[in-house]
Amino acid sequence: MLATFIIGIIIFAYIAFIIKKQVKKTKSGQGGCGCGCSGCSSASICHGVTKSKK
Repeated sequence: MLATFIIGIIIFAYIAFIIKKQVKKTKSGQGGCGCGCSGCSSASICHGVTKSKK
């Protein structure tokens, strides 16, 4: 019983750490996938499409 509780706390802490890290990366402007946007086919979904005025 105690072992199950401890393992649950460890898993919860790990998931919370991953979510916190992802939120921090998103707020700093980095992508979520970690591979850069130059060759990414989903870059428009991640960062939106910017339209330039002429």
